[in-house]
Formats: sequence, C-alpha cells, structure tokens
Amino acid sequence: MASIPVIVKHQGKKYEVDLDPTSLGEVFKFQLYSLTGVEPGRQKILVKGGQLKDDTDLSKIGAKPGQTFMMMGTPATEGDAVVRPNYVINFLEDMTEAEAAKQIGATPSGLQNLGNTCYLNSTLQTLRSVPELQDELSKYTAAPVASGSESSVGDLSSFGLGRLGASMDLTASLRDLYKQMSQTQEGFPPLVFLNALRTAFPQFAEKAKSGRGYAQQDAEEAWSQIIQQLRQKLKVSDSASSGESSSQSAQISFVDKYFAGGFHSVTECDEQAAKDAGEEPVTSEDVFLKLDCHISGTTNHLRDGILAGLEEKLEKKSLVLDRDAIYTKRSKVSRLPKYLTVHFVRFFWKREVQKKAKIMRKVTFPQELDVVEFCTDELRKMLVPVRDKVREIRKEEEDVERAKKRQKRIHDKEASDEAAGIVDSVSESSKKTDKKKDEKKDEKKDGKSTSGDVEMEDVIYKTDAEIDAEKAAAILEAKKELHALIDPELAKDEGANKSGLYELRGVVTHQGASADSGHYTSYVKKQGPLDPKTGKRGEEDGKWWWFNDDKVSEVDSEKIDTLSGGGESHSALILLYRAIQLPTADGLSTK
Repeated sequence: MASIPVIVKHQGKKYEVDLDPTSLGEVFKFQLYSLTGVEPGRQKILVKGGQLKDDTDLSKIGAKPGQTFMMMGTPATEGDAVVRPNYVINFLEDMTEAEAAKQIGATPSGLQNLGNTCYLNSTLQTLRSVPELQDELSKYTAAPVASGSESSVGDLSSFGLGRLGASMDLTASLRDLYKQMSQTQEGFPPLVFLNALRTAFPQFAEKAKSGRGYAQQDAEEAWSQIIQQLRQKLKVSDSASSGESSSQSAQISFVDKYFAGGFHSVTECDEQAAKDAGEEPVTSEDVFLKLDCHISGTTNHLRDGILAGLEEKLEKKSLVLDRDAIYTKRSKVSRLPKYLTVHFVRFFWKREVQKKAKIMRKVTFPQELDVVEFCTDELRKMLVPVRDKVREIRKEEEDVERAKKRQKRIHDKEASDEAAGIVDSVSESSKKTDKKKDEKKDEKKDGKSTSGDVEMEDVIYKTDAEIDAEKAAAILEAKKELHALIDPELAKDEGANKSGLYELRGVVTHQGASADSGHYTSYVKKQGPLDPKTGKRGEEDGKWWWFNDDKVSEVDSEKIDTLSGGGESHSALILLYRAIQLPTADGLSTK
C-alpha cells in the first residue's frame, strides 16, 4: 500500500510527512520525533476519533492525501530527560521485611486474634492512625523495672516477646508494639501488650463462660482504659501555655493536649419550688475525653444523639427543699480537641438475659462533622469566622477547578475538530468578529473612523488566563485572611480545633447482638504518601484500610457510609475525628 503524504502542524510550523498505512502509530511518532525533537512518549497527536496511540493501526484512521494533523508536546528539557540515577536502586525482592513495610503503598500490618481479642485489635489499629501519638510514643522512656521481676520465659525477642512479663508499663508496651508493627506487613501477635493490659485491668482477663479461653470484651471499655493510661503516663511539652521555649516548656498530658475537650455545664433543679426558694443554678467546668451519642427511638443522625448526650438528668439532694430532687445538667463545649472521639451508646444492660444488649437502630454520621452548634457562645464567636472562610475558599477552589476542566474540554474539542478538518461555525464567526475589531482599531485616528463618525470605545474582554490569575490571587488573599481570623488565644493552643470542622479518620465497628459476643473490626483512612525529603504528605486517594484482625484490605469511601447500623451487621461504635487541615497561603495545609 502506497504511503500517504500528510501535513502535521506543531507549534506554528508545518511538516510534510509520508504516512505508511501499513504501520502502527508508534512508527509515525518516531517519524515526527526525527523532525520535531519531541520524544514519542511526550507527543499528543489528534486524529479523528481521539488521540493517536502507539498500537493504532494507521490504515484505520482514514488519512487522506494533504490532510492536516495537529500535534502537541514539547521536547524534554535537560532536567526532564531520562538519566542514570545517582543512587543504587533497591528492588522490592531485595528488601528486608522492615524496608518493604515502609514503602509507599505498602499494606500495613494486621494483628492476630489471640482468642476473642478483636475488641483490642480494632482499638489499637484506630489509635495507631494518630501520627502525633506515634511521634510521642517513640520518645517515651518507661520507668525502670523493679529487681526480681524479670520474666522467666526466656529470650523470645525474635518473636517480639522478649519482655513478656518483664514490664507492665502499658505505654511502653504500646510503643514497642507500634514499632514492631511498622516493620512488617504480616499479622503481628500483640502478646506483650495484651499481657500488660490484663495485668493493669483484670477485667480483660475474664474467662469465657464456657470455660475455654478468654471472654469477649467491649471495645469502648478497652479504648477508654488505654486513653486513661496514656493520660497518666505520656507527657509532652506545652510551650504555648508556659510562654517559654520548647526546651523549657511545661509538661502536660498528651491526651489532655490532643484528645481532651472542655465542657461548660449548668446544673439546675427542675422543680419550681426550689427556684422560688432562691436556689441558684450551679456552673462547672469539666473535661471530656469523648462525646456520647445517645440513641433513642427518634435518633436518626449523629447530631441528634450528641445533642441528647449534652443534657443529663440527675437525682440529688436539694439543700433548699431538704430532700432529693431531679436536676438537669446542660453542657456546652468550651474547648474542642484536635482529635474528637465520638461513642455510639449502643449497648445497655438487659436484666432479663443478664448481658449487654445492642441497640440496632440505624444512626447516620458524616465524614465531615460541624460541631459549632454544640459550643459555648464565646467559643462559637471564635470558630464561625474561620469555618465560614474555609468554606468560602473551598467553593472558590472548586469553581476554579471546574472552569479548568471545562476549558480543557473545549480546547481538546477545538484541536480535535481542527485536525479532522471540521469547522465550528460559532468559533469561525468569533474569529471573524475579532478580525473586524482589529481592523477598526487600525482605522481609528483621533477618535474618528474613515466615515467621519465618532466611534464608541470597544469593550475589552479579559482572557481566560487573566481571569484565572485574578481568581488565584483572590484565593491566595482569602487564605491570608483566614489565618488572620484565628483568635490569638486559640492559635496558641496547638492541640485544639480552630474551625469547628472535623474529618473522619477512623471507625471501630461491631457485628452482632451484644457487647459480649460478635466481632469487632476497624476502618482507618489512608494517609497520603510521605515525601522522605520534605517530610510532608501528598494528596490522599480517599480510600480506607479495613482491619479485620490479621486480614487487611483496601475499601472505597462509600463503604464507610454503610456502617450506620440497622441490624446485626457491622455498625459504627467509635468514631475518631480529626480537626480539618486549614489551607495555607502556599497552597499546602497546616497540621
């Protein structure tokens, strides 16, 4: 078959090329490479029906003699050119287990079920998703082990059991466990930590009623006990509160800094007689480590349950009435921690069956939570301006992104139509109009046309590039305004939420009809890839890790929306939210 002479337009130049219809697209690209210097991998050639691919049969693109094709692409610069790396490439099969576990995209380690320990595994995996906890644990030094308490189990360090029985420090055991998990992708046995937990809290050493093995436990109880231990043991610097340098800063609890919120509460007697007798409401400031979502027959959403949990009925003696009376305690949040734990109160003691029964009702929850309405008026005044500015910036960025995609579609269509010889009447008319405007500008002299009439000034339209630049400048300015809106006192509190908005990072789920049976798993949102040079994380892909004991798999974000309950299937029991990252002026986000 004879070759077909065609024309290829590239960067304002035209190249005459003989197209061989018996060959593939890759051959044609190499022909153009010799003419333009643009590598085949960087070429984008538009033909009828789309883009020319390497394996495209050139006989099927309908090329005709003299037909014009449009090519886009630029030659690789010296920095983009393929060069020999200046470091030794380490292939995956040559890596150690620890090195492979640290690679981008590596599946994290699961935890082996040591006999009804899924409640603990799900709790540990969710807490492990907190990077600040990992950092502070790595610095933690346990108190010296008392003499005579050395383990008699021998040297089992190769199995991660070298200190079994030697140290009952739960925080040190957690530090060691997370370190060992970071060095493998296999299911790891948390024996040392489990032993320390059962020693510190004997309730978790309860035997099963059948007499075989240990009983199933409540994941929320394990979560609370571990958090309480960390609160006592793990201390971090708090330079903001002391006003000193980091080396001389005061020491506070890690949990108080990042996990503890504050309540401003008012307790008032319900009986009018007490009020008439002059009994005043009592105010108090309390610390909370989690928000409870109470579930009733009318609870449909997380918001409903949290609001119900902020109002509590108490029975106590009234000094004015000199008898017991019912009081109502109403609480508002006065401090929002960076990490907010929400507990679905799904279990209650059922006297007839003598066990914790489960409330099956479906209660939906958002992947982004706005808690401003639960806050005190004072805190709300600090949060609302920042929250509203964040939403404004997001909307502007989404508008810019949509405009870019729309412009790209139009540009690709115009280039494809031009390559295929298709003339768009609207585009052609627009070009003619622009040409006439240019001619009129040339005719203008001293404000008059050749006909002697006074010409009106033409309207000057901005280009897409100018519009994009203005929008980018507006977004940059909005980001600067955002950080200026943060209250100075709130800005000093490194472990606090500054916008009132949270994003969901972890979920502990329960499957079954009671707390003492069934199965626990957890879901943790994947983090973006870590750049080893800058230490910053890249963009997240929106997917989640599902930890089912030693089985770890990747799931889509839509799976999280199915964990609202409504039956014995997996339903959310604990939610771990993190304060959203505030956009910064350089386009990155603050921690």
